[in-house]
Amino acid sequence: MRIVSGEFGGRPLKAVPGDATRPTTDKVKEAIFSMIGPYFDGGRSLDLYAGSGGLSIEGVSRGLDEAVLVDRQFAAIKTINDNIAVTKAPEKFTVIKSTADAAIQRLMGSTPFDVLYFDPPYAKQTILADLAKLQAANLIAPDALVVAETDQFANLPEDIPGFSFIKQKDYGITVVTLYQYEGE
Repeated sequence: MRIVSGEFGGRPLKAVPGDATRPTTDKVKEAIFSMIGPYFDGGRSLDLYAGSGGLSIEGVSRGLDEAVLVDRQFAAIKTINDNIAVTKAPEKFTVIKSTADAAIQRLMGSTPFDVLYFDPPYAKQTILADLAKLQAANLIAPDALVVAETDQFANLPEDIPGFSFIKQKDYGITVVTLYQYEGE
């Protein structure tokens, strides 16, 4: 695993030890950023199931100002911090050891996010519930991009209130679905 492109491009990333998380492959990461960017002119991102932190680090490498990474596992938090260290720009990252629900509560009142990554454990698809909670907490910026990474059995709907469907692509067992927030 590595940072694919941008300011930190080519630097290696560690995977979380064990099989509790499944890192986004470089191929899928490149495909995601080709669809949503590939580069940004500022903004904030949120990853409620950060794992190794690869998506958030890639986003900052490609121009996002700041990333908030959330995970509840100690091994993931340690890996995220190790991966952030290779960027030599730790000030651009906030790491929260917490459940997604507790993190949403903690983030209430902060600046809304422009890019939201969702890659929860495949067995626990909470994307629609998480989006509703983030909407209610006013944590989604107007026109924000939502990147949902699931398995082929998740069947995310095209129609989510407040969001427009952009596209969906299959990459083997991984399906990437993109939405854009239509709220204010």
